[in-house]
Amino acid sequence: MKSRTLWLSFFTMIVFAVLVAGARSPSPEPKPTGPTASRVATPPPGPTPTPHPLASPSDQRIAIIQSTPQPNSNPPPKPVLYLATMEAFSIGGKNYIRLRYDVLNKAEYPADMFAAAPGLPPCGNNTSASRTWVDFFDETGKRLYGFCALSKPEDLSKIWIAYEEGTIPPSYVYIELNDRQTNTKYKSNLADTTL
Repeated sequence: MKSRTLWLSFFTMIVFAVLVAGARSPSPEPKPTGPTASRVATPPPGPTPTPHPLASPSDQRIAIIQSTPQPNSNPPPKPVLYLATMEAFSIGGKNYIRLRYDVLNKAEYPADMFAAAPGLPPCGNNTSASRTWVDFFDETGKRLYGFCALSKPEDLSKIWIAYEEGTIPPSYVYIELNDRQTNTKYKSNLADTTL
């Protein structure tokens, strides 16, 4: 009985070895002989193409999803307003104080938010007003001043309000960016009116 078991184990190992050897070293195809042998086309010399495994349908779907550019889904941030400078100026025989403001995170806004938008309602006589308008408000929500022709996010460093010298300005102001195309408003923090 032991010799029979040994014989079956030995036989199984030989069959396994033959299968493995056959899988690793395929037998070459016979070359044609005779008068037609010279007419058989032989591949030109050169590098052998490397086979690439085919992706499964689920792998192909993942590859398509990964290669498809996704739009930036993050909404623009809340503007961070701060008072940059104060300057005196005169006009019409009156003296004023101009408060120049800047938006700290203006670079995070897409340029197309400030593109000319002739398809939207005009700003007075300006028929190519920007898509996004910027309005100043005091801390109570009263509108003070606005800009409708900013052409790029960097222009948020050129916004200002003014008050007549000798009068008391509001304690704080904020701005709202009104994206008229998406009907979305972005309200800033309250910013000081004194340095």
